Amino acid sequence: MVGPSLSDDESRIASMRLKIGFVLLVGVSAGFVALAADATLQQVGYAFVGGTAVGIALMAFLTYWGREFVSVNRR
Repeated sequence: MVGPSLSDDESRIASMRLKIGFVLLVGVSAGFVALAADATLQQVGYAFVGGTAVGIALMAFLTYWGREFVSVNRR
């Protein structure tokens, strides 16, 4: 039987990179929306920081929900 293609460490690193990329995507998206709305540079910065905070909160929720979902399905 063929085993997994990634080791546990490689899988953990890939998962962390995916999470960081998702958080940055939400933050950059918020900054671009502010930029499209003709915001000042300071307001774009605030939007980026706020969007990144929302991305972190969303990722924390999705991580919690994912663990709960996986634990229910393993029974």
